[in-house]
Amino acid sequence: MRMTSSREPFPAADLEKELHPGSNKEFEVDSVSSAVDQNKQEQEQKQLAERKEQETEDALHNFKKTIIISGIVLAVAGAVFAVTKKIREK
Repeated sequence: MRMTSSREPFPAADLEKELHPGSNKEFEVDSVSSAVDQNKQEQEQKQLAERKEQETEDALHNFKKTIIISGIVLAVAGAVFAVTKKIREK
């Protein structure tokens, strides 16, 4: 650990910025925090896109399943109707 010698002056501070922080119009952006926030936003957008894609696939799967089941029910009902009609004719 290096100690500061008495020959090295303490870094000067901008008194106007320190005493009146609201008047400072030069906003400094922390590059690390900005990158972390941007990365987090990108991940959230990616997850949202994946969730929407999954919901679309689920909706399409449910629609196909409904159409197939309806077709089977219709075929069975037609077969029952045809069988009852043949039985009545005899």
